[in-house]
This record gives sequence, structure tokens and C-alpha cells, in this order.
Amino acid sequence: MTLLRAADVSLSFGSRTLFDRVEVVIEEGERVGLVGLNGSGKSTLMRILAGEQKPDTGTLQRQRGMRWTYLPQEPVFPPGATVASEVEVAQSVLRAALTEHAALSASLGGEKDLARLAALDAQIERLGGWDTAHHARKLLDRLDVKVWDAKVAELSGGQRKRVAIAKALLSRPDLLLLDEPTNHLDADTTAWLEEELDALSGALLLVTHDRYFLDGLVDRIVEVNAPHTADAGLKSYPGTYETYLEQKLAHLEESEVHEHKRQRWIAQEVAWLRKGVEARRTKSKARIERAQKLLAERGFVRPKVPELQVAQAPRLSQTVIEAKGVSQAFGDKVVFSGVDLIVQPGERVAFLGPNGAGKTTLVRTLLGELPPAKGTVVLGPRTKVAYYDQQRLALDDDATVADAVWHEEWVPLGDQKVRRADYLDDLGFPVPSQRAKVSSLSGGERNRLLLARLFLEGANVLVLDEPTNDLDLVTLNQLERLLRTFAGAVLLVTHDRYFLDKVATSILAFEGDGKVVRYEGNWSMYQRLRPRKVESAAPAPKAAAPAPAPKKNTRLSYKDQRELDGMEAAIEAAEAKKAALEAELEQPGVATQASKVAELSAALEKATAEVDRLYARWQELGG
Repeated sequence: MTLLRAADVSLSFGSRTLFDRVEVVIEEGERVGLVGLNGSGKSTLMRILAGEQKPDTGTLQRQRGMRWTYLPQEPVFPPGATVASEVEVAQSVLRAALTEHAALSASLGGEKDLARLAALDAQIERLGGWDTAHHARKLLDRLDVKVWDAKVAELSGGQRKRVAIAKALLSRPDLLLLDEPTNHLDADTTAWLEEELDALSGALLLVTHDRYFLDGLVDRIVEVNAPHTADAGLKSYPGTYETYLEQKLAHLEESEVHEHKRQRWIAQEVAWLRKGVEARRTKSKARIERAQKLLAERGFVRPKVPELQVAQAPRLSQTVIEAKGVSQAFGDKVVFSGVDLIVQPGERVAFLGPNGAGKTTLVRTLLGELPPAKGTVVLGPRTKVAYYDQQRLALDDDATVADAVWHEEWVPLGDQKVRRADYLDDLGFPVPSQRAKVSSLSGGERNRLLLARLFLEGANVLVLDEPTNDLDLVTLNQLERLLRTFAGAVLLVTHDRYFLDKVATSILAFEGDGKVVRYEGNWSMYQRLRPRKVESAAPAPKAAAPAPAPKKNTRLSYKDQRELDGMEAAIEAAEAKKAALEAELEQPGVATQASKVAELSAALEKATAEVDRLYARWQELGG
């Protein structure tokens, strides 16, 4: 059953056309993910479907009685709203059902009342059950919102987003529209939210840069492309995000083959047309018209991918940053204590922990922006830092895009210089948009511009605080490749689990009570090694040190003991094989070979399964 249908939707802003007669259909219970480059119109389309913005043309039809909830990137609350009042609004339908149920139960009549009572029972269960206050408080507590009577306007941006998420979950609509719901959420809360949304019975329309989140929730991808591109408009792909990538690659390969054949046909027809009058006497008029039509057609051009590039930087000394016994406190509150950390060239250290744990404070302390309360921090003699601030404060809204990225007409890249216009065009800003004001850019476009300018500073240490927020998935892939091949060191603050898996070489985890622990490896490795709450009796690893190696179990049989002794080497070999396959998949030439991609993807799936099997066996043996 169709919940929502938008037909012939068109929208333009001045001379820029965003949508040209596009159609969107969402069925009951369907999970749809919107993807596309920054500025392609994903958020705008979401607002149109939510009824928040009117298109220039088109119709919007919803199933009769259908309830929907829209959660924008930056939620808006009514003046004077409190956490409690917003929860009350979210549960208004449930409370009305409870009130009617109570009244009907008190004056129960005939079969008609019994039927209505049964329908109310089903509705109440679907809307969250009977104990509304308990459920709401439990949900807010899990989202770390503990200020029930506080005014929403007085909360931080992250807290306001969490209240909005709670309100959206409590409303339990038939259709939930979410625009970047994971912004401001830590990795653990994002994983929890994924489970909560997966359990909802209603339909879901989702925009997110978190690929694990996207892949775990959707069963269809809708790609949003600008009208002037090869795949203009909206294109639907059934399946998960991973399936979409495979289908997209196959589509690009097929389109390129078709275009190659078309170009050969054009060459043949042009050669025939040039034969002149004699050929025109012997060939049909229809063929001439077909040839002219073919020449007038716009051929397929592979979509241009924004390209991030880094300016040449001085080589690092062996020690990049060294911290010894570093502590930081604000009044009586200890943020972190006794942190020992050595960062070397080639390392990519990710800071991980709940919002407000002190990740940014530690970064600023390591960079010398904040003096430590205790301990010492030393930067290497050749360390040159470029710092990406999550607040995006470094862009002038009144500057043009061209002037914001670089102050001269030529941009230095390595041993050569390129024209600023060409550099920006490669970055996804064609010449007309280079004259636009920064204030006209979307959040993702601003983010991409700021990263590009940062990478031109010639730094050998990149410090990135929440760089993935608002970026489209294509640009995220580019950023991952750049950081993995970067010759210097990287300090990274992010909650994006997929990004951590692809980029991080170690995790610096904030585990509460001022304790900071270093784990070697990426997010998946950290998930295997981190202490669980149920294992609180087990000794915790020392602050800022690698997690302890597995201990031998003296009660094992001789055969099992030998297996355990060789387990670390086996895991390392399996991880290396998995990493090699991932690297091969990401080679530019491979992406155009569908059969090769399928072969490598199958091998990677087996390699991943083997890594998981080895870890499970390691734990079984007592590792």
C-alpha cells in the first residue's frame, strides 16, 4: 500500500534547477535511503515530502489518516518548550488512545464497544504500550538527556538533537523522515539508535553519511542527481547500500560500453554523410535523420567525483607529539588524568568517547592551545599542524568560494602549481559556482571547501575534529583514501564507525573517571578488545597503553594450548589479508571492472568471516 506519492515535482532557485519533474513513491513499511552529492537537493527533497517546503510544480498525495514525523538536521522547537512538554506532544496520540480505552472500559456495552476496545489495545501496543512515562524517561535516559523539566532552548545543540530524536521515536508514525540523525551522537548511541529504528514498524526515509547506519536500515536506495548530470533526476536501486554500490558500478560500466558503441556508430555515420550528394541519393532520408539526431544527442559522461588533494609538507621527525602524565581539570571536574601518548609518522589516532568526555579538550592540550594541569607535551621539531575545527568558524560567509579556498590564482600542489579554477572544478565547484558567496553553500559544500583549504596549508599533521558531518558519501570515500595515503600523522575525532574502520590505526578511548586508554587497531578491533560493563571485575588496561595480550589458559589441552599460542599470529595474518583485499578493491582501475569487483568482494567477505571466526575461537580458548 502506497503511503506517499510525489509526482512531477520541480524546483528552481533563480537560474539553478534542482528538480525537474521527479517522482517519489514510498510504500508501507519500506525503508528508503536518499544519497547524492552535497548540494544535489537531498534535504530539500526531504522538506518537500514532509510538507515543509512547496515545490514550483507537482503534487503530493498521502494515504488517508497517515501520520508522519520529520526530523531535520537542525530541529526547531516552539518558544518555551521543555523536554517534558515535547515528550507530551510526541505521545499525544497514545495518550488519547489510553484515555478513550479507560472511558470505554468503564462503560462497556455491546459487541461494537468490544471491537473498538480490541482496536484500541492494538493501537496502544503499536504506539509504545501502557506505561508511557516510564518508557519516555527510559528512552531519554538512554539518550543521556536527564533534565526532564529544562527548557529546550537552554540545552546544547547535541542535547536538543537528542530530545528531537526521542520525540520522533515516541511518536511512532507511519512514516519517519530523518535528515542526518546521527550528527552529534557518539558511536555507541548511533549503534543503539540503529537498533531502535530497525524495530519500528513504520516506513523510514533517511539521509545519513553513516554507511553502517545506512546499510543496516534501508532496503532501497534513491540516488539524487542534478538535472544537468548523466543520470539526471532520481534513480532507484533495490537493496542495501552495499548492493546499491554494486548496481551503480555495473550501471556505469554498461553506460560506458554503450557510449563507446555510440561513438563508433557516430564515426561511421559522419563518414557516410561526408560522402556528399552521391551517398544521399543512394541512402534513405530516414538514415540521414537518424544520423543527425544521433549527433545532437548528449552522450554519457562518467559523473565527476570531487577530488581532495594535499599540498606538499615537510618531513616529520621520528616523534610527532609526545605527552607524559598529562592531566586536565576544570575546577573540581577531572577531564582526563595521567595520559601518556606518543604519536609517530604514519599513525592515525582516533579519539573516541561520549559527547562532553573531553576529546576536543585533549586535542587542544596536545596542540598547546591549552596548558595541561599536570604533565608535559612536546611537539617534534618539524611538526606543522593544520587543525580542522568542528565549529567551521574559519570560513567568511561574505567571501566568494574561490577566495575562500585560496588567495591567489595559482594553487601549489607538490612540485607544481595548478589554476585555482581548475583545482576548485576538480573539487566539485564548477566555474559558475566559484563566484558564489560562501553563505549560499550547503553544510556539506562548506565542509568540503574548508577541508580543501586546510589541505593546502602544507601541514604534516592533520587534526580533524568531526570532519565527516554533512559530507556526502562520495566525498567521504575520497577523504578516506587521502588520509590512508597521507605521509604525515593524523589526529581524528569522529563517531563514524565505518570511517574509523577505514582510517584509524589506533583508538584513544575515553572510558570515564578521567581514564583514557589506547587500543591498537580500528573500530572493529576496538569493539573486540574493549572491556564490557558485565566484565567490570576484570582488570582494566593502563591508561594510554595498548590493550593487554591474551593470557594463556593453563587448563587447556595440549592441542588447544598450541592453537591458542599461535592465535595472535593467525589473527594478524587474517587481518593483513583482509586489509590487502580492501586496498585492492579501492584501486581506481578496479572500480570499472564489474567481474573483478564481484570476485574481490566475495574474497573480502570470506576474509572478514575468517577474522571473526578466529576472534570467536580466541575468546572460546580463553584469550
